[in-house]
Amino acid sequence: MTTPVIATPDVAVGAGPGAPTVRQRLTSFMPVIALVALLAALTIVDPDFLTQRSLTAAARTSSPLIVLAAGATLVVLCGGIDLSIAALASLSTVFFALWLPDLGTLTTPAVIAVAGAFGAVQGIAHVVLRIPSFIVTLGGMSIFSAVALVVSDAGPVRVADRDATSWLSMYVAGYVPVAFAVAIVVVAVIALVLRATPLQSWITATGYSESAARLAGTPVDLVKVGAFTVSGACAGLAAIMLVSRNFSGSPTMADNLLLPAVAAIVVGGTAITGGHGSLWRSLAGALVVTLLRVGLPIVGVPSAYEQILYGAIIVAAVALTLDRSKVLTIK
Repeated sequence: MTTPVIATPDVAVGAGPGAPTVRQRLTSFMPVIALVALLAALTIVDPDFLTQRSLTAAARTSSPLIVLAAGATLVVLCGGIDLSIAALASLSTVFFALWLPDLGTLTTPAVIAVAGAFGAVQGIAHVVLRIPSFIVTLGGMSIFSAVALVVSDAGPVRVADRDATSWLSMYVAGYVPVAFAVAIVVVAVIALVLRATPLQSWITATGYSESAARLAGTPVDLVKVGAFTVSGACAGLAAIMLVSRNFSGSPTMADNLLLPAVAAIVVGGTAITGGHGSLWRSLAGALVVTLLRVGLPIVGVPSAYEQILYGAIIVAAVALTLDRSKVLTIK
Protein backbone atom coordinates (compact mmCIF):
# COMPACT_ATOMS: atom_id res chain seq x y z
CA MET A 1 0.00 0.00 0.00
CA THR A 2 1.41 3.37 -1.02
CA THR A 3 1.30 6.20 1.50
CA PRO A 4 0.30 9.52 -0.11
CA VAL A 5 2.74 12.39 0.12
CA ILE A 6 1.30 15.55 1.65
CA ALA A 7 3.15 18.64 0.47
CA THR A 8 3.85 21.53 2.79
CA PRO A 9 5.54 24.85 1.91
CA ASP A 10 8.93 23.38 2.78
CA VAL A 11 8.38 19.76 1.76
CA ALA A 12 9.32 18.46 -1.66
CA VAL A 13 6.42 17.62 -3.96
CA GLY A 14 6.91 14.05 -5.15
CA ALA A 15 9.69 11.64 -4.45
CA GLY A 16 13.41 12.17 -4.35
CA PRO A 17 15.63 14.60 -2.46
CA GLY A 18 16.05 16.79 -5.52
CA ALA A 19 12.33 17.36 -6.15
CA PRO A 20 11.33 21.03 -6.08
CA THR A 21 9.39 22.24 -3.06
CA VAL A 22 6.20 24.26 -3.18
CA ARG A 23 8.21 27.24 -1.98
CA GLN A 24 10.66 26.77 -4.85
CA ARG A 25 7.84 26.50 -7.36
CA LEU A 26 6.36 29.77 -6.12
CA THR A 27 9.78 31.40 -6.14
CA SER A 28 10.23 30.50 -9.80
CA PHE A 29 7.38 32.85 -10.74
CA MET A 30 8.63 35.78 -8.66
CA PRO A 31 10.99 37.29 -11.31
CA VAL A 32 8.24 37.46 -13.94
CA ILE A 33 5.74 38.88 -11.47
CA ALA A 34 8.27 41.48 -10.32
CA LEU A 35 9.12 42.36 -13.93
CA VAL A 36 5.49 42.90 -14.93
CA ALA A 37 4.69 44.85 -11.73
CA LEU A 38 7.74 47.09 -12.13
CA LEU A 39 6.98 47.75 -15.79
CA ALA A 40 3.39 48.66 -14.90
CA ALA A 41 4.52 50.95 -12.06
CA LEU A 42 7.00 52.81 -14.27
CA THR A 43 4.36 53.21 -16.97
CA ILE A 44 1.93 54.70 -14.45
CA VAL A 45 4.55 57.15 -13.19
CA ASP A 46 5.73 58.04 -16.69
CA PRO A 47 3.35 57.01 -19.52
CA ASP A 48 6.08 57.80 -22.05
CA PHE A 49 8.21 55.00 -20.65
CA LEU A 50 6.25 52.32 -22.47
CA THR A 51 7.45 53.39 -25.90
CA GLN A 52 9.60 51.65 -28.46
CA ARG A 53 12.46 54.09 -27.91
CA SER A 54 12.54 53.64 -24.13
CA LEU A 55 12.18 49.89 -24.23
CA THR A 56 14.89 49.59 -26.88
CA ALA A 57 17.27 51.66 -24.77
CA ALA A 58 16.50 49.55 -21.71
CA ALA A 59 17.08 46.34 -23.69
CA ARG A 60 20.47 47.50 -24.90
CA THR A 61 21.44 48.63 -21.40
CA SER A 62 20.54 45.23 -19.99
CA SER A 63 22.66 43.22 -22.46
CA PRO A 64 26.02 43.18 -20.61
CA LEU A 65 24.25 42.51 -17.32
CA ILE A 66 22.33 39.56 -18.78
CA VAL A 67 25.54 37.97 -20.09
CA LEU A 68 27.42 38.53 -16.83
CA ALA A 69 24.57 37.10 -14.76
CA ALA A 70 24.18 34.09 -17.08
CA GLY A 71 27.78 33.01 -16.66
CA ALA A 72 27.87 33.63 -12.92
CA THR A 73 24.61 31.72 -12.47
CA LEU A 74 26.37 28.47 -13.38
CA VAL A 75 28.89 29.03 -10.59
CA VAL A 76 26.12 29.78 -8.10
CA LEU A 77 24.18 26.67 -9.17
CA CYS A 78 27.32 24.67 -8.33
CA GLY A 79 27.22 26.12 -4.82
CA GLY A 80 29.96 28.73 -5.35
CA ILE A 81 30.19 32.43 -6.11
CA ASP A 82 32.18 34.44 -8.64
CA LEU A 83 32.97 37.92 -7.35
CA SER A 84 35.52 38.61 -10.08
CA ILE A 85 33.18 38.92 -13.08
CA ALA A 86 33.00 42.73 -13.06
CA ALA A 87 36.74 43.22 -12.58
CA LEU A 88 37.47 40.64 -15.29
CA ALA A 89 35.06 42.43 -17.64
CA SER A 90 36.83 45.74 -16.97
CA LEU A 91 40.21 44.13 -17.68
CA SER A 92 38.79 42.61 -20.86
CA THR A 93 37.70 46.04 -22.13
CA VAL A 94 41.30 47.21 -21.74
CA PHE A 95 42.62 44.12 -23.52
CA PHE A 96 40.18 44.68 -26.37
CA ALA A 97 41.24 48.31 -26.83
CA LEU A 98 44.94 47.44 -26.69
CA TRP A 99 44.83 44.36 -28.93
CA LEU A 100 42.46 45.68 -31.60
CA PRO A 101 45.12 47.45 -33.74
CA ASP A 102 47.16 44.23 -34.04
CA LEU A 103 44.53 41.49 -34.04
CA GLY A 104 41.70 43.20 -35.91
CA THR A 105 38.67 40.91 -36.27
CA LEU A 106 40.35 38.26 -34.12
CA THR A 107 40.24 40.55 -31.10
CA THR A 108 36.72 39.54 -30.07
CA PRO A 109 37.34 35.76 -29.89
CA ALA A 110 40.78 36.38 -28.37
CA VAL A 111 39.37 38.48 -25.52
CA ILE A 112 36.59 35.95 -24.83
CA ALA A 113 39.10 33.07 -24.86
CA VAL A 114 41.54 34.83 -22.52
CA ALA A 115 38.73 35.78 -20.12
CA GLY A 116 37.53 32.19 -20.17
CA ALA A 117 41.08 31.01 -19.42
CA PHE A 118 41.26 33.36 -16.42
CA GLY A 119 37.98 31.92 -15.20
CA ALA A 120 39.34 28.39 -15.63
CA VAL A 121 42.43 29.27 -13.58
CA GLN A 122 40.20 30.44 -10.75
CA GLY A 123 38.15 27.26 -10.99
CA ILE A 124 41.28 25.11 -10.88
CA ALA A 125 42.58 27.02 -7.86
CA HIS A 126 39.22 26.47 -6.15
CA VAL A 127 39.03 22.70 -6.72
CA VAL A 128 42.73 21.79 -6.48
CA LEU A 129 43.70 23.93 -3.51
CA ARG A 130 40.27 23.47 -1.85
CA ILE A 131 39.96 27.21 -1.29
CA PRO A 132 36.40 28.57 -1.00
CA SER A 133 35.24 30.19 -4.24
CA PHE A 134 34.49 33.38 -2.32
CA ILE A 135 38.17 33.76 -1.40
CA VAL A 136 39.51 32.71 -4.81
CA THR A 137 37.33 35.14 -6.75
CA LEU A 138 37.80 37.92 -4.21
CA GLY A 139 41.53 37.57 -4.80
CA GLY A 140 40.90 37.36 -8.54
CA MET A 141 38.88 40.56 -8.41
CA SER A 142 41.79 42.36 -6.77
CA ILE A 143 44.32 40.92 -9.23
CA PHE A 144 42.26 41.72 -12.32
CA SER A 145 41.62 45.27 -11.13
CA ALA A 146 45.33 45.82 -10.47
CA VAL A 147 46.40 44.38 -13.82
CA ALA A 148 43.83 46.54 -15.61
CA LEU A 149 45.21 49.65 -13.92
CA VAL A 150 48.79 48.72 -14.83
CA VAL A 151 48.27 47.84 -18.50
CA SER A 152 46.02 50.85 -19.13
CA ASP A 153 48.24 53.32 -17.23
CA ALA A 154 45.27 53.91 -14.91
CA GLY A 155 43.22 55.58 -17.61
CA PRO A 156 40.82 54.88 -20.47
CA VAL A 157 42.18 53.41 -23.70
CA ARG A 158 40.46 54.82 -26.76
CA VAL A 159 39.16 52.47 -29.46
CA ALA A 160 39.98 54.10 -32.79
CA ASP A 161 38.34 51.45 -35.01
CA ARG A 162 34.66 51.70 -34.14
CA ASP A 163 33.74 49.31 -36.95
CA ALA A 164 35.06 46.41 -34.85
CA THR A 165 32.07 46.64 -32.50
CA SER A 166 29.59 48.43 -34.75
CA TRP A 167 27.64 45.19 -35.28
CA LEU A 168 26.57 45.30 -31.63
CA SER A 169 25.06 48.74 -32.20
CA MET A 170 22.81 47.53 -35.02
CA TYR A 171 19.18 46.48 -34.72
CA VAL A 172 17.20 43.38 -35.65
CA ALA A 173 13.92 44.15 -37.43
CA GLY A 174 14.63 47.81 -36.87
CA TYR A 175 14.06 47.96 -33.11
CA VAL A 176 15.65 44.99 -31.30
CA PRO A 177 19.30 45.78 -30.43
CA VAL A 178 21.74 43.18 -31.73
CA ALA A 179 23.50 43.25 -28.35
CA PHE A 180 20.25 42.24 -26.64
CA ALA A 181 19.64 39.51 -29.22
CA VAL A 182 23.17 38.19 -28.65
CA ALA A 183 22.55 38.13 -24.88
CA ILE A 184 19.35 36.12 -25.37
CA VAL A 185 21.15 33.72 -27.71
CA VAL A 186 23.92 33.21 -25.14
CA VAL A 187 21.37 32.31 -22.47
CA ALA A 188 19.50 30.03 -24.88
CA VAL A 189 22.63 28.22 -26.09
CA ILE A 190 23.95 27.59 -22.57
CA ALA A 191 20.52 26.43 -21.40
CA LEU A 192 20.18 24.12 -24.44
CA VAL A 193 23.61 22.59 -23.88
CA LEU A 194 22.78 21.95 -20.23
CA ARG A 195 19.45 20.34 -21.07
CA ALA A 196 20.80 18.23 -23.95
CA THR A 197 23.70 16.83 -21.92
CA PRO A 198 24.21 15.42 -18.41
CA LEU A 199 25.62 18.81 -17.37
CA GLN A 200 22.34 20.06 -15.96
CA SER A 201 21.95 17.11 -13.59
CA TRP A 202 25.65 17.26 -12.71
CA ILE A 203 25.48 20.96 -11.86
CA THR A 204 22.28 20.54 -9.85
CA ALA A 205 23.70 17.56 -7.98
CA THR A 206 26.94 19.41 -7.24
CA GLY A 207 25.11 22.40 -5.83
CA TYR A 208 22.55 20.35 -3.93
CA SER A 209 25.10 18.13 -2.19
CA GLU A 210 28.69 17.99 -3.36
CA SER A 211 29.57 14.94 -1.25
CA ALA A 212 26.56 12.98 -2.51
CA ALA A 213 27.37 14.00 -6.09
CA ARG A 214 30.91 12.65 -5.74
CA LEU A 215 29.60 9.35 -4.38
CA ALA A 216 27.24 9.13 -7.35
CA GLY A 217 30.14 9.48 -9.77
CA THR A 218 29.56 13.09 -10.82
CA PRO A 219 32.79 14.75 -12.06
CA VAL A 220 32.38 17.55 -9.54
CA ASP A 221 35.79 19.17 -10.07
CA LEU A 222 35.40 19.28 -13.86
CA VAL A 223 31.88 20.68 -13.50
CA LYS A 224 33.11 23.48 -11.25
CA VAL A 225 36.06 24.36 -13.50
CA GLY A 226 33.71 24.39 -16.49
CA ALA A 227 31.30 26.72 -14.69
CA PHE A 228 34.09 29.17 -13.86
CA THR A 229 35.35 28.98 -17.45
CA VAL A 230 31.95 29.87 -18.87
CA SER A 231 31.59 32.64 -16.29
CA GLY A 232 34.92 34.12 -17.39
CA ALA A 233 34.05 33.85 -21.08
CA CYS A 234 30.73 35.62 -20.45
CA ALA A 235 32.63 38.41 -18.68
CA GLY A 236 34.75 38.78 -21.83
CA LEU A 237 31.68 39.01 -24.06
CA ALA A 238 30.03 41.51 -21.72
CA ALA A 239 33.21 43.62 -21.95
CA ILE A 240 32.91 43.78 -25.75
CA MET A 241 29.31 44.94 -25.38
CA LEU A 242 30.47 47.70 -23.05
CA VAL A 243 33.20 48.76 -25.50
CA SER A 244 30.61 49.00 -28.27
CA ARG A 245 28.74 51.58 -26.19
CA ASN A 246 31.68 53.57 -24.83
CA PHE A 247 34.23 53.27 -27.68
CA SER A 248 37.01 52.76 -25.15
CA GLY A 249 38.42 50.37 -22.61
CA SER A 250 38.73 51.33 -18.96
CA PRO A 251 40.10 49.59 -15.85
CA THR A 252 36.86 50.40 -13.99
CA MET A 253 34.29 50.29 -16.79
CA ALA A 254 32.33 47.28 -15.50
CA ASP A 255 33.04 47.61 -11.79
CA ASN A 256 29.56 48.95 -11.05
CA LEU A 257 27.95 45.79 -12.51
CA LEU A 258 28.98 43.36 -9.76
CA LEU A 259 26.14 44.08 -7.34
CA PRO A 260 23.53 44.30 -10.13
CA ALA A 261 24.70 40.92 -11.50
CA VAL A 262 24.46 39.26 -8.09
CA ALA A 263 21.08 40.95 -7.56
CA ALA A 264 19.88 39.65 -10.94
CA ILE A 265 20.82 36.08 -9.97
CA VAL A 266 19.12 36.09 -6.58
CA VAL A 267 16.10 38.09 -7.75
CA GLY A 268 15.75 35.42 -10.42
CA GLY A 269 15.24 32.87 -7.67
CA THR A 270 18.55 31.04 -7.88
CA ALA A 271 19.46 29.86 -4.39
CA ILE A 272 22.79 31.32 -3.31
CA THR A 273 23.50 27.96 -1.63
CA GLY A 274 23.32 26.22 -5.01
CA GLY A 275 21.32 23.38 -6.51
CA HIS A 276 18.21 25.37 -7.48
CA GLY A 277 17.64 28.01 -10.14
CA SER A 278 17.97 28.55 -13.88
CA LEU A 279 19.52 30.80 -16.50
CA TRP A 280 16.12 32.00 -17.68
CA ARG A 281 15.26 33.22 -14.19
CA SER A 282 18.54 35.12 -14.09
CA LEU A 283 17.55 36.70 -17.41
CA ALA A 284 14.28 37.87 -15.87
CA GLY A 285 16.18 39.06 -12.80
CA ALA A 286 18.57 41.05 -15.00
CA LEU A 287 15.62 42.75 -16.71
CA VAL A 288 14.12 43.60 -13.31
CA VAL A 289 17.40 45.12 -12.14
CA THR A 290 17.75 47.07 -15.40
CA LEU A 291 14.26 48.50 -15.04
CA LEU A 292 15.15 49.53 -11.50
CA ARG A 293 18.29 51.30 -12.74
CA VAL A 294 16.31 53.05 -15.47
CA GLY A 295 13.30 53.73 -13.26
CA LEU A 296 15.01 55.31 -10.25
CA PRO A 297 15.54 58.68 -11.97
CA ILE A 298 11.98 58.56 -13.31
CA VAL A 299 10.50 58.38 -9.80
CA GLY A 300 12.96 60.99 -8.53
CA VAL A 301 15.28 58.73 -6.52
CA PRO A 302 18.91 59.98 -6.66
CA SER A 303 21.35 57.57 -8.28
CA ALA A 304 23.43 57.67 -5.07
CA TYR A 305 20.83 55.38 -3.48
CA GLU A 306 21.23 52.77 -6.22
CA GLN A 307 23.82 50.66 -4.36
CA ILE A 308 21.71 50.80 -1.18
CA LEU A 309 18.76 49.44 -3.13
CA TYR A 310 20.83 46.61 -4.63
CA GLY A 311 22.11 45.64 -1.19
CA ALA A 312 18.59 45.53 0.21
CA ILE A 313 17.34 43.52 -2.77
CA ILE A 314 20.14 40.97 -2.41
CA VAL A 315 19.49 40.47 1.32
CA ALA A 316 15.74 40.12 0.80
CA ALA A 317 16.06 37.78 -2.18
CA VAL A 318 18.62 35.57 -0.44
CA ALA A 319 16.36 35.36 2.61
CA LEU A 320 13.57 34.02 0.38
CA THR A 321 15.65 31.54 -1.62
CA LEU A 322 18.22 30.37 0.92
CA ASP A 323 18.33 26.65 1.59
CA ARG A 324 18.68 26.81 5.37
CA SER A 325 19.63 23.14 5.60
CA LYS A 326 23.02 24.12 4.11
CA VAL A 327 23.77 27.41 5.84
CA LEU A 328 26.58 25.82 7.82
CA THR A 329 28.30 24.62 4.65
CA ILE A 330 31.06 26.98 3.46
CA LYS A 331 31.79 26.91 -0.28
